Amino acid sequence: MEVQWAGVEVPRMGPQHTAVGLIFSLLLGAWYVQGLEMSVGKIPFLQAVNGSTVLLPCTYLSCIGIKDLYFSWSFNENGTMQKVCDSYIVSEESKPDVSIYRERVEFIGKNIDRNVSILLWNITFEDAGEWTCFGRNPKEKGRNHSTIFTLIVVDELRVVDNTLTIIIASAVGGGIAGLMAFMLLKNFTLFVLAKLEEKNKECLVTSSGIDNTENGLSGSKADSKPTPKRK
Repeated sequence: MEVQWAGVEVPRMGPQHTAVGLIFSLLLGAWYVQGLEMSVGKIPFLQAVNGSTVLLPCTYLSCIGIKDLYFSWSFNENGTMQKVCDSYIVSEESKPDVSIYRERVEFIGKNIDRNVSILLWNITFEDAGEWTCFGRNPKEKGRNHSTIFTLIVVDELRVVDNTLTIIIASAVGGGIAGLMAFMLLKNFTLFVLAKLEEKNKECLVTSSGIDNTENGLSGSKADSKPTPKRK
């Protein structure tokens, strides 16, 4: 008895299904771009003097809005994440009731500005390290995002010596000024030479005309004497 295997042909996607798949991919990409983002600004670190008070900035952004947004601050203490504060923001119009778990910490964020920043009073060398701002937005199917702000604590701020920078800037500026002066002098010299050459040409033409006149050449003003007749 001969057994025959019947192959199953994989259905091909027609133009309509291809268009639907493309639209779905674009929508998915747009949703990803519009996802929740936590930010500590363009400079994610700060150097501050021991005993001072510093601001640890953090803002959130979501293009599709928030609902019951959860946010928190944590501190990396010797490899262990210690929660500093956390809360829920029901909506963009509501004010969060923040729970604080670390001393010398004050929440100063304003939800109207999408701000969840904290203030750290009388910092010590133990406060130096990475501070993480975290957020999770249920409206985006629980999408979450975090960002790190690094705090550097020093005894005193060092005055930066800008002598080398000033020397380099002065040298560059002097070089540019010298180049501009050279270009101006070059253009002026070429202009003077062009004028002199033009004047020399005029003198040569005038001199040639005078010579032709004195020698009685064609076009000159010398009197032509008739040839004497033979007898």
